[in-house]
Amino acid sequence: MKTIAIAGTFDSKGTEFMYVKNLAEELGLNTLMIHTGVFEPVFEPDVSNGEVAAAAGYDIKEVAAKKDRALGTKALSEGMERLVPKLYEEGKFDGILSFGGSGGTSLVAPAMRALPIGVPKLIVSTMASGDVSRYVGTSDIIMMPSIVDVAGLNKISKTIFKNALLAMYGMVSGAERLGAEEEDHKPLIAATMFGVTTPCVEQAKAYLEEKGYEVMVFHATGTGGKTMESLIDAGFFAGVLDLTTTEYCDEVVGGILAAGPDRCGAAIRQEVPQVVSVGACDMVNFGSIETVPAQFAGRNLYKHNPMVTLMRTTVEENIEIGKRLAEKWDETKRRMVVLLPKKGVSMIDAAGEPFDGPEERETLFRTIKENIRNEKVEIIDMDNNINEEAFALKAARTLLELMEESAH
Repeated sequence: MKTIAIAGTFDSKGTEFMYVKNLAEELGLNTLMIHTGVFEPVFEPDVSNGEVAAAAGYDIKEVAAKKDRALGTKALSEGMERLVPKLYEEGKFDGILSFGGSGGTSLVAPAMRALPIGVPKLIVSTMASGDVSRYVGTSDIIMMPSIVDVAGLNKISKTIFKNALLAMYGMVSGAERLGAEEEDHKPLIAATMFGVTTPCVEQAKAYLEEKGYEVMVFHATGTGGKTMESLIDAGFFAGVLDLTTTEYCDEVVGGILAAGPDRCGAAIRQEVPQVVSVGACDMVNFGSIETVPAQFAGRNLYKHNPMVTLMRTTVEENIEIGKRLAEKWDETKRRMVVLLPKKGVSMIDAAGEPFDGPEERETLFRTIKENIRNEKVEIIDMDNNINEEAFALKAARTLLELMEESAH
């Protein structure tokens, strides 16, 4: 029999959570009820708020006495983040479910993010119809709109609760019906790709897979880069083919697909063999043409599709992008290789294409070379566009060499 953890504020929404608990038991599920509220619950939980707060070093009675909402949220969210992964490791539950508004969601989301990828995690939330990146992060949390406030049992809320529970039931119970997944022991390689670097990465991927590796491709959309970095830190990969570092353009210029200042940091920290390049560093990303900030009027804009507008990076911007990349790569403790494609960094940075920019490319490449002083970084100029077969195969073969070195 499967067990689902049901976490929430049983002081303010005890009736609603008891309703969900009863539904779960009707389906034949065991429940592990975790109280995340500051005050006394409506019913006795399996894991008290005192246990949750104590996991982060707080006394729940002292927290409650201060009547400080921010302190309560801090104590309980930190406690959940530490306690829930421990409970999962002990085999106490198979999936986790929660319901809440902005406060309730912020209490459980950090704990769910701390669980391994693949563990079923679902939050029904009033916040689920907007930007949920601050809750989901780089995890596989599923967020479901509550439609109405989670407080109160009515025709709509009961329907939503039932659907959420059925979804969780399917996730924790359905895997057995599909049969056990055959274990695959192929070493994993992480690769970064954008639409305009797809031919390059697909050719490199095919070559590496022929050699017995499994390549996981991450779309360089901000979230993709962050997710890859977190999985590198978690030790998933034997090698990294980070050919599309365009997210630094958005980080520097203010586009919508930035991955933050830690992009390119994980492989350095973990000393994972890697080959890197400057794929799609000719562009900054915005939404539809109407969303491009007024300060960029008159710039070289390219309408990629109705919802995506690309802006060519300037010479000045390439200096800063080059410095940021060089700063990261210069920290390596093991040999790594930087490949620079002299005939263009994307499909549209090529002879006759809208973003063809010899001066911008030369500035980017020169800046990288001038700011990398670490002898462990080998920089190779390639007389190709990034999407040519020769470039892709050079990248793949070089990564194999670096991984071979690492194995000895």
